Amino acid sequence: MQEKAKILDRDALNRALMRIAHEILEKNKGVKDLCLVGIRTRGAYLARRLAEFIFKIENANIPVGILDITLYRDDLTLIAPQPLVHKTEIDFDINDKNLVLVDDVLYTGRTVRAALDALIDFGRPRTIQLAVLIDRGHRELPLRADYAGKNIPTSDNETVEVRLIECDGKDEVVIAAKEAG
Repeated sequence: MQEKAKILDRDALNRALMRIAHEILEKNKGVKDLCLVGIRTRGAYLARRLAEFIFKIENANIPVGILDITLYRDDLTLIAPQPLVHKTEIDFDINDKNLVLVDDVLYTGRTVRAALDALIDFGRPRTIQLAVLIDRGHRELPLRADYAGKNIPTSDNETVEVRLIECDGKDEVVIAAKEAG
């Protein structure tokens, strides 16, 4: 991959998350019955950060869970012969809650579809909303984000790389070109 452009630096990434936190609180009229579930890996880190911003705004903790969607993917056989399955960590009741599903990049919509299938195994939320840091278009399924940090039009020969301090050592979002071949 060849890096083409930096879209967000650390400060811009944090501003986007703070804005999303405000929008979530506004739409849900506060924190009552609100919970966040991040799609593993980067979505989980972003969900924790959103919960921290919500705490700063409302001085209230909300439940945060982590969802592993590996076994729900429709491309499971394409990933690896023995895909690595991680633990889902949702240790609170999601029934009748306003659940915000969090991911780093919304692209085709297939990850979100898998996450919705997985969530239903844990209960029946009142609402499921979608928050993403980056919406890059190219949907293959009829899905849209309720909250997006940034919309970035991309071509199919580009990727959007979200790098977070927790797993990548720095906070930034870049567009990279796929190698020809």
